[in-house]
Amino acid sequence: MRAGWYETNGPARQVLRVGELPDPEPGPGEVLVRLAASGVNPSDVKTRAGSRPMTAPRVVPHSDGAGVIEAVGPGLSPARVGERVWIWNGQWKRPFGTAAELIALPAEQAVRLPEGTDFVDGACLGIPALTAYRALTTDGSVKGQTVLVQGGAGAVGHYAVQMAKLLGAASVLATTSSPEKAAHARAAGADAVIDRHREDVVARVRDLTGGRGVDRIVEVDAAANMRMVPSLVAQDGLCVVYGSSTSEVMSTFGPMILSGVAVRWFIVYELAPAVREEAVSRLNGWLAAGALQHAVARTFPLDEIAAAHEAVESNTVVGNVVVTMAAGRR
Repeated sequence: MRAGWYETNGPARQVLRVGELPDPEPGPGEVLVRLAASGVNPSDVKTRAGSRPMTAPRVVPHSDGAGVIEAVGPGLSPARVGERVWIWNGQWKRPFGTAAELIALPAEQAVRLPEGTDFVDGACLGIPALTAYRALTTDGSVKGQTVLVQGGAGAVGHYAVQMAKLLGAASVLATTSSPEKAAHARAAGADAVIDRHREDVVARVRDLTGGRGVDRIVEVDAAANMRMVPSLVAQDGLCVVYGSSTSEVMSTFGPMILSGVAVRWFIVYELAPAVREEAVSRLNGWLAAGALQHAVARTFPLDEIAAAHEAVESNTVVGNVVVTMAAGRR
């Protein structure tokens, strides 16, 4: 099979290679998927750059992807052969991810892809869509609430804006960093958009909520934004954190305790089985109903995987970046 891989951490063009690797074989309880598309997430490029140590002498990157089940391992029904699927955790705690024509992985990690969703869009689901859903559903419902999505034009944020509306939020606010990104968040359904480079986020949120604050924050960068949290949330509100630009997050005790804010941390790779099952079921229901917009900013062929990584690192693309295999979009 053709695949992209790296054998040491470093800059994309220096360490990423594309070539032939042996075809994987599905083991007991595993399926073999012929991939059509592979999602490139910020965590993928950070891991390649060295944010995490190498998990093996050779790493095929990327956790998300979509394609068709080509074979099944011992203990599985052959009825799944030919099924269109999307993949989660393709390269979490294992060396061979979705940046390849084939991947063998546990059957539950290959989820039926509704017919109305093509492979390129399906490759955007695993990390971004599941993160957005968990951020909106942990510790209670957003029905009737006011939700602030930090980074509302990002891969997670774009889904979170939509899902908050689908889950019954009364109002969805979003922060962005440019007019183009603001338009992107509005198109997803944001009721109001705040340009964090040109506006005072706290003052604008207070104005939009009549001084009350928001019930829930979906937080993309805890290190940058945690000090604002007590001023952004309503009394006893919730801040759900799924990302941070640095490993240390600072807050001030007095304002935090007086606000009564709860801070929930999570990583999408480590969801409990029952939580993930419920999230996957709800997500597939929305997909089947055509209820979600997918924002694919750019696609790159496998041979240009380094350029795909650089596009994500540039932080200039508005939407998801996807690497396509020969099977393409269908």
